[in-house]
Amino acid sequence: MRPRRNPCPCGYFGDLKRECRCGPVQVQRYRQRISGPLLDRIDLHIEVPAVEYRDISSTRTEEASTAIRERVQRAREKQHARFRSDAKVNCNARMGPRQIKQHCKLSDESQELIRVAMTELNLSARAYDRILKVSRTIADLAASDASTPEHVSEAIQYRTFDRTLWV
Repeated sequence: MRPRRNPCPCGYFGDLKRECRCGPVQVQRYRQRISGPLLDRIDLHIEVPAVEYRDISSTRTEEASTAIRERVQRAREKQHARFRSDAKVNCNARMGPRQIKQHCKLSDESQELIRVAMTELNLSARAYDRILKVSRTIADLAASDASTPEHVSEAIQYRTFDRTLWV
């Protein structure tokens, strides 16, 4: 089960349609209940806003679940093949430092993206490794042999939510 966290005790801080009833001190105290080191161990931090009526009632077609499932299965197969010689690793999330160095090589542009993110967001070494692993997974989902700057950028986005909201 993945941790879920409201932005404040009433749950409406930052909501565009509902007003937060919490005071600044109350919000700060609430956010301090979850530690930075714990947040650092969560790979993906995603804000999920309330669903609008127009989105629920839309007749627009989205990507089918079967297509998404097939893409995920192909990515998992690629990861299993990548780590077939390592009994302890079967997916990107389980990579250790040696596998990260081997399978998460980045271009100069991607390296610069991570350098800026590490500096500007004050990210930890653990966050750096997680960004590399997540960008490798995003590349696998896109059927790409290398993590591009776009993949790295997306992975960095999954780390910024905790820095802007919880710190």
